[in-house]
Amino acid sequence: MMPRMRPPLPPFTEETARQKVQAAEDAWNTLDPERVAQAYTPDSQWRNRDEFFDGREEIIAFLKRKWGERELDYGLRKDLWAFHGNRIAVRFQYESHDASGQWWRSYGNEQWEFDDEGYMRRREASINDVRIDESERRIFGPRPESERGLPLPLRILSGAAKTLNRGLINDGTANSTSAGSPLGTLATTSSVDGLTTSISSAEAARRHSPPISMDVSTTRLLFSVSVWR
Repeated sequence: MMPRMRPPLPPFTEETARQKVQAAEDAWNTLDPERVAQAYTPDSQWRNRDEFFDGREEIIAFLKRKWGERELDYGLRKDLWAFHGNRIAVRFQYESHDASGQWWRSYGNEQWEFDDEGYMRRREASINDVRIDESERRIFGPRPESERGLPLPLRILSGAAKTLNRGLINDGTANSTSAGSPLGTLATTSSVDGLTTSISSAEAARRHSPPISMDVSTTRLLFSVSVWR
């Protein structure tokens, strides 16, 4: 029998939505299907890729198959994308290898809907897989405390491009400002032929966008934090 409440409860604020997302990430990184399933209502409905599940028993069976046969040495990162009322949108990335030893990075988006007690009653996930070399891995087990709250990079480049973009790809902003750059421009200098790449502060803001709160009734998008200036 599940406890009566599973806080934080809806309607969500940015703070409580982030707490919900981090709690889900932490639970999934245990690779314990029974523990993960406790966050969902007994009759929770799921779509995961092209599979559909109804209720905790089917969810547990799916997760056992997922982590026991198909996605080995799994590590996950989730990031809040948007929230409104009792719904949260999440983007996530995870890495795993298959039985042959091939590593994959999987990129996904989830839509969550919660009941009044804080249990998830509906989850829909769309996921794409990218083949990677083991040397390209960047997700290793549970998120350490030093990484909590950091956004997910869209991708990591390699070779000269990786050097050129260092500081931009990890958190959406440059590590330093070039003294010769125009006002409102961030810049980083690569070691490749002394080239410099610049990014405007507006573009940096777009790459590092805050989560949004969706006002469905008026179809307006209300930013849940201060607008970048």
